[in-house]
Amino acid sequence: MTCPLRFYGLNKKQCCRLLLTLLLVVSGWHPASAATLVDQDGNRLEYLAPFKRIISLYPAHTENLLALGLGQELIGVTSSDDSPATLGKPQFSANDNPEKFIAAAPDLVLIRPMISRAHPQLLSQLQEAGITIVSLQPTSIEEMFRYWRALGELSGRASEASAMIQTFQSELAAIQQLRDTVPVAKRPRVYFESIHARMKTFAPTSIAVFVLENGGGVNVAADATARNSTNIAAYGKEKILSHSAEIDIYLAQQGQMNQVTREMIEKEPGFQAIKAIQEGKIFLIDEELVSRPTMRLLQGIRQVRTLLYPESE
Repeated sequence: MTCPLRFYGLNKKQCCRLLLTLLLVVSGWHPASAATLVDQDGNRLEYLAPFKRIISLYPAHTENLLALGLGQELIGVTSSDDSPATLGKPQFSANDNPEKFIAAAPDLVLIRPMISRAHPQLLSQLQEAGITIVSLQPTSIEEMFRYWRALGELSGRASEASAMIQTFQSELAAIQQLRDTVPVAKRPRVYFESIHARMKTFAPTSIAVFVLENGGGVNVAADATARNSTNIAAYGKEKILSHSAEIDIYLAQQGQMNQVTREMIEKEPGFQAIKAIQEGKIFLIDEELVSRPTMRLLQGIRQVRTLLYPESE
């Protein structure tokens, strides 16, 4: 059925927004003003009410939405989501056709910048159908807190998001007290690998390095430069080997992004010169605990500390 307002020069998206406004007025809900948000891609969004039918195309979004108590509002997830709370929920991918999304009738699809760069046509078609797209992915802890607040505001769970931040900061303060009992000069120096095949590490301001440093390690790749405003930084074998004598611990994230093993690291040509390799101090940590902007970063910090200071456990 054609929306009658289309005959007054409004496109489908404008029509949907106007109808929503009229429904809210009729129901007696009168906002003082529209809420606004600027997402990671620089798009400005204005909305009158919380979104109630959300599809998440990034597992971190899914995990945070569930932490905010939005299991009912979350109507679609990715195949990478493995939380028991997502079992049975429809799975979506940026490779799906737009009709699949439209048929599910979401009012919000949460993505991250890599999706907007790779699939602009899909997003354009969804927006034409009146579906709101928001791109979010923090690359630092400060951005993570703003990101949690944004999720809370979009979903009507602002107080829950504030509580998450307070809990994180409180638990972090206790961890930092323990970390600070060891002077910086006596902390182990660590090379933190992000992608073995490309000899990449993490940007110094990244969430993963935040985890490392709060776990009591010193990042030897503090001069690494972020790639495309992400957490990942190119480093190269030559620069890694330039720190051979000072790398006390070789730490690597392990998961979908970096499918590495201890043996691969040990047998990497040239790596036998690295102090940590010689001493067998190679450790792997689940990338979900160090790279995803969720409450589980606290678990990652504690695990890093256990790896770096086994004698204190």
